[in-house]
Amino acid sequence: MILSHSLITIRKRLIQIFGIVLLGLCWACDTERVYEQYHDIPENQWFIDSVQTFTFTIEDPSIPYNIYYNIRNSVSYPYYNLFVTYYLTDASGKQLSSQLQELLLMDTQTGKPLGEGLGDIFDNQVISLTKFKFPQKGAYTFKIKQYMRKDPLPEVMSVGIRVEKASQ
Repeated sequence: MILSHSLITIRKRLIQIFGIVLLGLCWACDTERVYEQYHDIPENQWFIDSVQTFTFTIEDPSIPYNIYYNIRNSVSYPYYNLFVTYYLTDASGKQLSSQLQELLLMDTQTGKPLGEGLGDIFDNQVISLTKFKFPQKGAYTFKIKQYMRKDPLPEVMSVGIRVEKASQ
């Protein structure tokens, strides 16, 4: 009986290791991605003054880039949309772009969550900037602030961005 339990434990560990390796291989195969990062929102309560800040490096300013929001929310998120303001700055702090944007997280007709879901958690990737040309090589900062009337905003689990090379 103890031997059987040990074999089950070893098998579970091997499955976990295989899953991690597979995830790593998938991550490495994504040649368009320049940067992708998430920040977990404490207790799934996103406060208005909790600005999410992401710093990334652009090596080749001669090509255009897309920047996406990555939003993870629960099915209990009480609205169909999410208003955010982004601020894109260069290494010197000069603001290159800023805009209030509406992100749709639920279907406006049916109320069903958009994005990819597992159980009651949904991941949404929504475009923010399309084919953006950075002026020079270097570090850039992308800040995201929630701009909803509710403070704190419930059921937002994590916020992130993805920067990728845009197809020509």
